[in-house]
Amino acid sequence: MTTKLTVLIVGGYGHFGSRIVQLLEHDPRLTLLVGGRSWEKANRLCITRTAAKARLVPAQFDRAQDLDRQLQILQPDIVIDASGPFQAYGHKPYALIEACIARRIHYLDLADGSDFVAGVHAYNAAALAADIYVLTGVSSFPVLTAAAVRRLSHDMHRIDSIKGGIAPSPYGRVGENVIRAIAGYAGRRIALKRDGRAAFGYPFTEQLRYTIAPPGHVPLRRTLFSLVDVPDHTAIAELWPDAKTIWMGAGPVPAVLHRTLIALAWLRRLRLMPSLSWLTPLIHFAANHFVWGENRGGMFIEARGARPTGEPLIRSWHLIAEGDDGPFIPSMAVAAIVNNVLDGKPPRPGARAASRDLELDDYEPFFLSRRIVTGIREDLPRSAPLQKRVLDTAWEKLPAPIASIHDVAVSHIAHGRADIDRGTGPLATAIATIIGLPKPGRDVPLTVRIERIGDTELWTRTFAGRSFASTHFEGRGRNERLLCERFGPIAFAMAMVPDGDRVNLVVRSWSFFGIAMPQWLGPRATVYETAQDGRFRFHVEIRLPWGTLIVRYRGWLARADEKTHAAPLAEPALA
Repeated sequence: MTTKLTVLIVGGYGHFGSRIVQLLEHDPRLTLLVGGRSWEKANRLCITRTAAKARLVPAQFDRAQDLDRQLQILQPDIVIDASGPFQAYGHKPYALIEACIARRIHYLDLADGSDFVAGVHAYNAAALAADIYVLTGVSSFPVLTAAAVRRLSHDMHRIDSIKGGIAPSPYGRVGENVIRAIAGYAGRRIALKRDGRAAFGYPFTEQLRYTIAPPGHVPLRRTLFSLVDVPDHTAIAELWPDAKTIWMGAGPVPAVLHRTLIALAWLRRLRLMPSLSWLTPLIHFAANHFVWGENRGGMFIEARGARPTGEPLIRSWHLIAEGDDGPFIPSMAVAAIVNNVLDGKPPRPGARAASRDLELDDYEPFFLSRRIVTGIREDLPRSAPLQKRVLDTAWEKLPAPIASIHDVAVSHIAHGRADIDRGTGPLATAIATIIGLPKPGRDVPLTVRIERIGDTELWTRTFAGRSFASTHFEGRGRNERLLCERFGPIAFAMAMVPDGDRVNLVVRSWSFFGIAMPQWLGPRATVYETAQDGRFRFHVEIRLPWGTLIVRYRGWLARADEKTHAAPLAEPALA
């Protein structure tokens, strides 16, 4: 255990540095030197953190001045460089590292440039001789990504490809240095590994779409990711040399800004524009002022490979951060290392990328203290129940009565009772008639037949002799990771969210005759399933956008048969 530790945070009042302060300020063993060129800004941050238990000290620190002299005055145990952009540190990019080694001061940074991170290894011998650790890239890329890959691949015989991406919230303020770094490398050739060979890529000129969806939580909207220049293309390749392809991307928002970056990157790639750096102020202004959509962000890592049996395996790690908690994630790695040092578990000496120095368990205390959820998905066979494919590992959280109703091998029937209310307006009546919704009644006898038809399920509900049917199916494309239900011409895409003995079905999109419709124009649905008294209970309520009731039916069901066991269905041909 360490009783006291003095940490200098260079750029301590900036985008990342200020969050490092917030993550560490609760430990009274720490003295945090909030460093930067402006003492006034550093002091302003210190005096606003009134609940801090650590000692916060503003410190003027300028990397362009005499570094040795400044370090001699401040006497830190650890220096954290949270300023950047590391791609623009000029002809002496490692001056601060050299000064720290000379004074035997431990060093961490949040570098995101692949060339900068790769070059730090040249200082390994000097760091070992000084008996200090010099860790670079101590951020989401490559530390969190490497930790996620280790978790995903713990029992994999082989890894063929590793892909990942980060999708920031549109409301997360982006620092100007982050934008300057992006503008510096967009469209410029970078080295990466593709199809088993050393290759080149051009950031923001190649894309993929992905849905970040921790099991049992509302997923992010399907996101467009563009290739970015991050240390992973080298650091992850060193950790998993057999992986044939490594690809890392980002999904900046708003979409119009992302599309603009893509177009500009192509101009640079085609040598029609020498650099995008001159656009930094404009891009920074747009990223921080033209915002809309959900205040949520996320990250994913996907590993493709094989089980020990040789069977193909796709496994992915997902993270979603709500509100303003996402921008803390890049700063969590350095905070975790400082916590480990305080607990008597410092990193081993040497200079290197920090991709081996933390595991996901080191992040968990920080995730739990914020509105951050994570989860692992493993692509299930199509013979698995539909809802299990959607929920993945969250299926195990379902109460037995709910799981029993949804565990459909071939078909089964359930009986129960229901109370039904119907809207009385002409539009509500017309919609209910088109869909075939039941008439109002109390304690109405109900029979539900669920039939497995390929990848889909047909649910036929019979209320007192009057039937209507809907089709359940797994979402694709923009509705990936969602459970879809079609009533005649109308289809809803819903997230399944277990919550104790209840499963909420949250509508994420809807369509009419297969045409995606605006969410604000759609019906309002409140749908959930619960387990009470050993029975499956349901509540379905659909209203028009302005609140007029269309239908509400609620009640209970119990299966009439034992679970049917049948041979797995053959996988249908893809359309």
